[in-house]
Amino acid sequence: MKAILQRTQPTEATTPARWLATCFGCGYAPKAPGTAGSAAALIIAWLLVRYAGWQPWQLGMLAAAALWPAVWAAGRMAQHAQQRDPRVVVVDEVVGQWVALAGATRLEGWIWPAGFLLFRIFDIVKPVPVRQAEAWPGGAGIVADDVIAGLYVALVLRLAGCFNFY
Repeated sequence: MKAILQRTQPTEATTPARWLATCFGCGYAPKAPGTAGSAAALIIAWLLVRYAGWQPWQLGMLAAAALWPAVWAAGRMAQHAQQRDPRVVVVDEVVGQWVALAGATRLEGWIWPAGFLLFRIFDIVKPVPVRQAEAWPGGAGIVADDVIAGLYVALVLRLAGCFNFY
């Protein structure tokens, strides 16, 4: 009887926290799961812009709406894995990528790959205060460094737009 009950209870793999934290499985990419998460965010953003007519500021609103669920899911996964920042958690890259794209004056042409590459660079290099935000406890630290990296990229994209580079 105990074995039957154990099989019918949801496993950690089916919980909303795991699905959200891994961006529906992108975090399980065998190489560069963070890049896979950023790519998924870019594809979602492109679809929203292309087919729903979204503007950059709306991606910022999407990132803001996803922020607290991302912190919760990342914290749950870290707690379950007993790791500070498990590799499979990529929801932070998703939110950070949307923050980065929100800084663009318009989303077209080379802005897509530029926003993606700049975000990955800032996320990997972790300039001040990105690295310091990583030290925050739980899911907040997991997500905050990517949001700050995204803010850096948003600033670069905004300035490039203001100076008519695109």
